[in-house]
Amino acid sequence: MGASRNPLVTLAIGLVRFYQRYISPLTPPSCRYAPTCSHYTVEALQVHGFFKGGWLALKRIFSCHPWGGSGYDPVPKKDAKEA
Repeated sequence: MGASRNPLVTLAIGLVRFYQRYISPLTPPSCRYAPTCSHYTVEALQVHGFFKGGWLALKRIFSCHPWGGSGYDPVPKKDAKEA
C-alpha cells in the first residue's frame, strides 16, 4: 500500500493542511528551516508513510527552536530497502 493511499497519511496531511490554512496565518512566521516544518511534514508523510514520515516530522518540529538547527533541510530520500 503506497503512503498516499494510507488513510492515516491522508488524515495526518489533512490536519497539517488545516493548520496551514487556518492557524498558521494567525501567527508570525517562526520556522527556522526551509522548507517550513509543515511543508516538511506533508512531504515526509507522502514519501515515507505514516510511521517513518511522522517520526521524521516530529524530530524536525522538536528541533525548530532558537537552540536547534536552521537552514535548508529537505526530506531524506527513501532507502533502497524502503522502496
